[in-house]
Amino acid sequence: MKEHCEHQADCLKRIQSILDGGASEAEKDHFRQNMDACKPCIDMYNLEKCIKEALQGKVEKKCCPEKIAAAIRSGIAK
Repeated sequence: MKEHCEHQADCLKRIQSILDGGASEAEKDHFRQNMDACKPCIDMYNLEKCIKEALQGKVEKKCCPEKIAAAIRSGIAK
């Protein structure tokens, strides 16, 4: 098992994309193959997953008033 990851920044981006649900199946497969052989990637994945789960438990979800949502959409569209 590798003790050093040569592509740590790219791996971190891929891990975050996977945990956020934005990764393609090809990206997930590539990461799974790499993760089995790379200790730093395993550690990063576990840390990012724990952070995401902790934040989800702490963040209170509230509905955004329609007026504010419309103003945001309008600002983005410009």
